[in-house]
Parts: sequence; C-alpha cells; structure tokens
Amino acid sequence: MKSNLALIGMPGAGKSTIGSLLARQLDMGFIDTDLLIEKSQGQALQRIVDEKGHLALRAIEEAEIMKLAGEGQVIATGGSAAYSDRAMRHLRTMATLIFLRLPFETVRARIDNFASRGIARAAHQSLRDLFDERQPLYEKYAELTIDCQGLSREEITARIVAALQNGPQRPKSAPGH
Repeated sequence: MKSNLALIGMPGAGKSTIGSLLARQLDMGFIDTDLLIEKSQGQALQRIVDEKGHLALRAIEEAEIMKLAGEGQVIATGGSAAYSDRAMRHLRTMATLIFLRLPFETVRARIDNFASRGIARAAHQSLRDLFDERQPLYEKYAELTIDCQGLSREEITARIVAALQNGPQRPKSAPGH
C-alpha cells in the first residue's frame, strides 16, 4: 500500500477539511498544495490568477506537486490539479488518489465566492463549465471515489478509512446513502 493519500475534487468538496481530519485520525502529516503555492509565490491564489492568468496558476500547481516526496502524508490538492497528467501520475506513484465526489448543486451552494476564490479558470468559464470539464478528469485518476453527498466530515473520513482498511480488493467507489 502507498504510504500517502491524495484528495482530489472540485473546490468546495472539502479536500482541505477532510484531509486535515484524515491526517489527524491516521496519525499522518498534512499538506495542502494551495498553501504550498501561496507560500512559494508569496501571494494568494486569486492574485496569481489576476496577475498571471489561470494557466500560470496551473503550471505553478504542477511544479509544486512534482516536488512532493516522502511518506505518511495526506495531500489536499487544488481543484485544478487533475488538468496535469504529469502531476497526477507523480501523485499516483506515491499516494492513493481519492476523489471526493459531490453533485453540482452542492458544489454551487458551497462556493459563494467563485469570482474571488483563486480558482484556476478562464475568464469566460462558469462554475458549471468547470464542473463538467473536471469531473471526467477526477474519475480518470481516482483510485477510490467517495460519494460525499449528505455526509458529515466525520462520516466522509470514516468512509475513507474503512475503504482503505479493506485493502486491494476494495471497490473503486464507496457509495453514499
């Protein structure tokens, strides 16, 4: 079994929150790639998008992910990490990729600051456009998919832990209720 876990999914899916809870429960370290980007660049994600564009943010994100190494970490990725096949392949060599899946309506309800959140998107893209574009990428890279709709943070964390404990024979998708 890989010694790291990496959470992928849309902004608002709870990657940072669930990642932190999961790390605490499993006695692992926690890495948030959005925070790594902000630290390395000395500015907020939205400022990077505003000043350099969304493709620059994606390139920076890929570079930060490619630097990741080590063991015993839960990694919360940015929502746009799945655009980089190179970054996702790197993560897959070192971590089990876990997709936190939510329906669009829930993502929309959770993202009340779409214009200022630091989401890597073209100026013309709506949240719906991003959702539709990214879902197949998350599905493509996920080794484990957790349907999070209607579940508390603690329930999502428990589902992930249970699925991981089931080992290699685990189903690809852990269904919601």
